[in-house]
Amino acid sequence: MSTIKIENLDTIRQAAKEFIAGMDDRTVFAFYGSMGAGKTTFIKAICEELGVEDVINSPTFAIINEYRSETTGELIYHFDFYRINKISEAEQIGTEDYFYSGALCFIEWPEKVEEMLPGDVVNVTISENPDGSRTVEVK
Repeated sequence: MSTIKIENLDTIRQAAKEFIAGMDDRTVFAFYGSMGAGKTTFIKAICEELGVEDVINSPTFAIINEYRSETTGELIYHFDFYRINKISEAEQIGTEDYFYSGALCFIEWPEKVEEMLPGDVVNVTISENPDGSRTVEVK
């Protein structure tokens, strides 16, 4: 397990670099945290550090956004399952195919699809501290 501290938005890109350095060959990352903890903001910083130049925002209504790194050509999928009410809704959009595609998958609200997550998923918990900083725990 590793812990990354994000002091403020000025240090988020450095935290993203630290996160990327620890990704190894793992591809599926489940981001846990309360509403407003900073999941989307951190995923955005990670994608930017990976070379995504598109506008990056939460796929709350689309459920999934697809990005491509301009530097590596790598596909990145960003999921937001907040609006999923039944696991069948996630199954209908082929979620498991994405998870096992070998492409990077960043998942917000993974607790809604926990039974679909691969066994080697990396759990990432973001919590807000009283001083407004964030702690990112990677397991």
